[in-house]
Amino acid sequence: MQTGLEDQLGLYQKRIPIFTRSVKGNFRRFKTAVLVMAYAIFFLLPWLPWSRLDAPSQAVLFDVLGRRFLIFGLTVYPQDVIWLALLLFIAAILLFFVTGLVGRAFCGYFCFQTLWTDFYIWIESKIQGERPARVRLFRQPWNREKLLKIGGTHALWILASFWTGLTFAAYFAYAPQLLVNFFTGQAAAAAYITVTVLTLATYAAAGLMREQICTYICPYGRFQSVMYEPETLAVHYDAQRGEGTHGRASVRSGRGIVVERRSRERAEATVAQERRRINRNSGERALAERHEQGLGDCIDCGLCVQVCPVGIDIREGLQYKCISCGLCIDACNTIMDSFNFPRGLIRYDSEKNLASATPSAPKLAWKRLKIIGYGVALVLMSAYLVYSIGTRGSFDRAVNQIRQPLYVVLSNGDIRNRYQIRITNKAAEDQVYVISVRGIPEAALDVGHFREITIKPGHSGLVQASVRLSPELATQTKHFELLITPKGKPAEARAEKIRFDTPGLRP
Repeated sequence: MQTGLEDQLGLYQKRIPIFTRSVKGNFRRFKTAVLVMAYAIFFLLPWLPWSRLDAPSQAVLFDVLGRRFLIFGLTVYPQDVIWLALLLFIAAILLFFVTGLVGRAFCGYFCFQTLWTDFYIWIESKIQGERPARVRLFRQPWNREKLLKIGGTHALWILASFWTGLTFAAYFAYAPQLLVNFFTGQAAAAAYITVTVLTLATYAAAGLMREQICTYICPYGRFQSVMYEPETLAVHYDAQRGEGTHGRASVRSGRGIVVERRSRERAEATVAQERRRINRNSGERALAERHEQGLGDCIDCGLCVQVCPVGIDIREGLQYKCISCGLCIDACNTIMDSFNFPRGLIRYDSEKNLASATPSAPKLAWKRLKIIGYGVALVLMSAYLVYSIGTRGSFDRAVNQIRQPLYVVLSNGDIRNRYQIRITNKAAEDQVYVISVRGIPEAALDVGHFREITIKPGHSGLVQASVRLSPELATQTKHFELLITPKGKPAEARAEKIRFDTPGLRP
């Protein structure tokens, strides 16, 4: 039995600071493009004007007090909760679909934590310098330089966090007025509480905790792992090519090979010199000599580790911390190019392809039952959502028959049924609705003084109605139609087929 294990392992690993190195390449450019686009949408959308008759001129406004969401020309009311359900379903299926194809691509490129952490790392590098400078600054004792650089970094982080929180609050109020009220002390208490909480949370998540959010807090990375299949594309290190039969080794003088493994620190210092010396012929010769000695293509430079935002070594295999951002691919391809070695030592590939004797070019394996099922569900639900939004009328109606009792026989023999009519105005202005019937005499409908009812935008009106028919007419009437017509808009009239119960008619 093992003893003293509790003394060796803690609940959480103590965070080791990660200082990432900047890198250029296709995946870095894609990440930057996504970041710029996401920030442009998030920070600029509340300031985009949009003319409205009954609300502030703001393109996107979540009017909580008015119980409505204003999204460009669309007004969403609580009665449209089905749309929210569809959006959540579509988001979940989209995540499953993408994960089944290309692994944790959402985490690597589109997650809020990734986007804000990426921006905070960029701020850190601009103030403190590249990775070697940041490592030196971290290790040196506190002095004027360290105080200014560390303090300046955290000050900009807090400023970015504050503007993030304020922008979020601007989605729930008229942005220009909120900005004035906030800095003059006239904003609602909820605005100050929301901005303060989000400022602290953003600062802690993107500036201090970073990869620990993904490792210990976020659940998506964990359950996405169970959606991986052998055909799923993910960031992999080609160990068969990189290790050879005798492991990896650094390059010396552009042609010979160093059989003994060099430390990463020494390898980093020699890489820049080797780039200037090597040419295509010597690169091919060096690669051939390495293969003759049983060495792999990996020169053990360690750059794939240095650019990783979560600090893992992809050469140790697929790990749950990996967010599939592809920066290690850019770093490795840069090194391979500098020595004229073939690219793709680290690449998006599937476990099935890497396990084969001669791996082929990576490709999306979408012809799988699970992926096709996700795709079909995604298309169907998206189409239904678009159809539901596109065909929504200016009002909703619901007519329910009062079942207790089903009918009443009056003293003169007439039969009366009672109904409850609910009308919800989804237009942007007050609307008058006219209630009428078709298939029975107009005089048979009794709605009191509510033949016409005025309803405010986003509100509902409830009308109690009764239908009274003579015994002869009642025996001939099983159903009739109740018409609800917006006044002045006959083309938008809606009819509900209603059942009429009589003693001789059982449910």
